[in-house]
Amino acid sequence: MLRTALIGYPQVGKSALFQLMTAARDGGRPSHGKAEVTIGVARVPDPRLDVLTAMFNPRKRVPATVEFADIPGRASGTGAEALLDVVAYRNADALVHVLRAFVDPAIAHASGSIDPRRDARTMEDELILADLAVVEKRLDRLAKDLKKGRTPELEREQDILARCRIQLESGAPLRAMGLGDDDRRRLRGFQFLSAKPLLLVVNVDEADLMGDHGASAALDGVVARYDLGSVASGAATGLVAICAKIELEIAQLEPGDAAAFLADLGLKESGLDRVIRASYDLLGYISFFTVGEDECRAWSIPQNLSAQAAAGEIHTDLSRGFIRAEVVAYERLTSRQTMQACREHGEVRLEGKEYVVVDGDIMNIRFAT
Repeated sequence: MLRTALIGYPQVGKSALFQLMTAARDGGRPSHGKAEVTIGVARVPDPRLDVLTAMFNPRKRVPATVEFADIPGRASGTGAEALLDVVAYRNADALVHVLRAFVDPAIAHASGSIDPRRDARTMEDELILADLAVVEKRLDRLAKDLKKGRTPELEREQDILARCRIQLESGAPLRAMGLGDDDRRRLRGFQFLSAKPLLLVVNVDEADLMGDHGASAALDGVVARYDLGSVASGAATGLVAICAKIELEIAQLEPGDAAAFLADLGLKESGLDRVIRASYDLLGYISFFTVGEDECRAWSIPQNLSAQAAAGEIHTDLSRGFIRAEVVAYERLTSRQTMQACREHGEVRLEGKEYVVVDGDIMNIRFAT
């Protein structure tokens, strides 16, 4: 499962967003450590799974999911050490930074004024400082080890960490380094914070969604007003704007009324769905499907994954005993309406273990135990 950590300063609407996305009030589980963290799971919205479920009428419908960790809001400038103490930051596949752009005199901002661009930059600086502390500590240790005896492996590690230190000391995150696959593998164990994909979620005023030119134009205006495009233009960085207050109202409506409300705002989907989908897309994940009378399920996998590795996501036995994958494109199946019709038209393919799974593939794994 994809793991994402929600971060942000106090009074930005982060916990409200978490509760809305994960229904944490009913199912969130606390994780205690040096800082208390609440874990919840959000379903990835995918209309394709809805269509397949209607076609097969299965006993179970299982969407792809993203795990969100809600970490208590932190006052700006509390130091890098506070970040190092929060394991959920390190274990996350991506970070979601909730930024406040709404004005409410009754809710004081931790820094005294509303400036999401400043808050984004300050948090980025803290992530960079936390990583720099880890790099410097490891380089000191490597220098001592290399005095005892030089090895190619330690020298390569020293080289890449030295380059990381230069990047961090310049005030730039590691995600912007453009590291190769080999270097990323070497650094994986450090779980650097500034190397993780970053999604900026701007919590805007209700009035920002009520402009004469529609919600999309209004949200673009917020981004331009605070120059947020400049902080979201880096590598592996995304930007989504929502209004948590309106999302709470939508969550209390019946599905039909909620859809009508969104249409009035000029939106095709809720802000919550946009955040969940953006988190999924930011990590470069796609979905393939398994279908049948028992279950229709969406499976999350990284892009460019082989059929054998994708089979392992279903069950390790399927990967070990992999023979072939029966594959049909979503568009073909929904057009023909049945697998049998797809077979009769030669649209069900037999693919080997090296086949690269495509987003929307519907797969049936042939395997031997």
